Amino acid sequence: MTTEVLSNLAMVTAAVVYLLAVVAHAAEWASLRGVPVLTSEQTETYRTTLARSNYWGRLGVGLTMIAAASHVVGVVSRGIAAERAPWGNMYEFVTTLMLFIVLLYLILLRKAHLRWLGLLVNLLLTLGMGLAVTVLYVAVAPLVPALHSVWFIIHIVAASIAGAAFNVGGLATIVGLLKARSERRGTAQVGYLARLPSLERLDTIAYRAHAFGFPLWTFAVAAGAIWAEFAWGRFWGWDPKETWSLVTWVIYAGYLHARATAGWKGRRAAIIALIGLVSFWFNFIGVNLLLNGLHSYAGI
Repeated sequence: MTTEVLSNLAMVTAAVVYLLAVVAHAAEWASLRGVPVLTSEQTETYRTTLARSNYWGRLGVGLTMIAAASHVVGVVSRGIAAERAPWGNMYEFVTTLMLFIVLLYLILLRKAHLRWLGLLVNLLLTLGMGLAVTVLYVAVAPLVPALHSVWFIIHIVAASIAGAAFNVGGLATIVGLLKARSERRGTAQVGYLARLPSLERLDTIAYRAHAFGFPLWTFAVAAGAIWAEFAWGRFWGWDPKETWSLVTWVIYAGYLHARATAGWKGRRAAIIALIGLVSFWFNFIGVNLLLNGLHSYAGI
C-alpha cells in the first residue's frame, strides 16, 4: 500500500465515522424529545432516559475522536506522499480545514464541555469530508511555482485556524438561535435544547470564538499579501480571492465592533456572524470554483 493510498483510505474512513457520529448525536438529541426538565424528584424513567441520552452523547464523542485520528493520518500521509505541505489544491485545503475544526472542537470539548455542539460539528465535518473525497479529490501532484514560499504555509495555517474558530463560533450561533426560537415558542423546558447553556452563555461562547479567530484572519490576510508580493510582484491586486478575504474581514470586524461598542447581542449579532460565515465559505470554495483569478490553481 502506497502512502497516497493510505491517505485516501484514511480520509474516506474519517468521513464515514464522522457520519456515524452524526447519527449518535442525533440519537442523543432525539432521545430527549418532549422530555421536560424536572425540578422535583426524578423518576426512574426520567433517570433512564437521561442515561440513554448520555450514552449516545458519549458514543458520538468517541466516534468523533476515532474519526479525527483517521483524519490526522490522512492529512499527514498526504503530505508525506506529496513530499510537501498538503496544501496545494482545493481537496487538500478542505481536508486540512476540516481537521483544524475537529481539533478545535475536541480541545473545547475538554476545556468548555461543548458536547452539545457535537451534532452540528460532525454534520459539517461529514459534508466537508464527503465533498472532498467525492468531488474535490485530485491525485498527488507537485506545487505550482507560486506556492513555493514559506509565507504561503504561514498564510494557510493562520487562515485554517481562524476558519476553524469562525465555524465553531458560527455553529454555536446557530444553536443559540435554535434555543431562542424554542423560548419564543414556549417549549424551552422540554427536549435537548432545554438542557443547553443559557442564551447568554451561548452568545458569549460564539463571541469568544469569533474574537479568537479575527486577529488570526487579519494576520492571514497580511501574510497572504506578503506571499502575493513574492509570487506575483505586488502586495494587493484585487484578485477575487483577495477581495473576498477583505469582504470577510470587514463583516467580522463589523460584528466585533457592534458587540464591543453598540452592545449588540442575541439575534442581531447572530445574523452578522452568520453572514460572515457564508462569506468565509464563499471565499474558501466558491471563489475558486466560480471566479477566475490568480488563485484558480486551487480549483478542481
